[in-house]
Amino acid sequence: MPFSSADPDPRESVLRERREDATAAFTDRTPAIYQDEIRMHPEAAAWAVGPCGAPASLFLTGPIGVGKTHTAWQAARCWLGRRVTATSRVPSIETWRSTQLFDALRPDREDTARTLTRRLQRADLLFVDDLAAARVSPTGWTQERLYEIFDERYINRRPVLITCDVLPSEISHIVGDRVASRLGEMCRGGVLLLTGADRRKGGAA
Repeated sequence: MPFSSADPDPRESVLRERREDATAAFTDRTPAIYQDEIRMHPEAAAWAVGPCGAPASLFLTGPIGVGKTHTAWQAARCWLGRRVTATSRVPSIETWRSTQLFDALRPDREDTARTLTRRLQRADLLFVDDLAAARVSPTGWTQERLYEIFDERYINRRPVLITCDVLPSEISHIVGDRVASRLGEMCRGGVLLLTGADRRKGGAA
């Protein structure tokens, strides 16, 4: 029987299934506390569902406890679902706490650090949580790896998703001047200030 325009389009079924599988897999590796749906800030939601070709990055800032990390995990999940197609590979998302990332890029782990650098350069989306959390600035060698990561993403217009309790202009002492400059440009128009009370003090996630 020929395909009728009134019949369900099998391509839509395939696309829906791929999106559900991809977002479910991402949810499985999301920390439990951030798996619950929240009401996202409209600008974060708009970034997540923006045009597939849009390279814009998002920098979530604001006081401790206002929901930056929870917003970022949900935005990343929405971003992924929006960009899954019926035929191409599922977009890759690298998710890192800044302290874990800096530790993984230490000079005494040179071989694995260089492999990780290449992986983070190529990921479709790089999400770094709590960028200014480190109490001690990374070594010069580690800052060079950070530069390699962010410069490669900058010149190839690959987006980043950052949470931080300070603005991009205030993180040079952590990531170095060159990375801070590139982040400032990559996130131009995409710096979102979240405000409110500390959710943890009220018992919220």
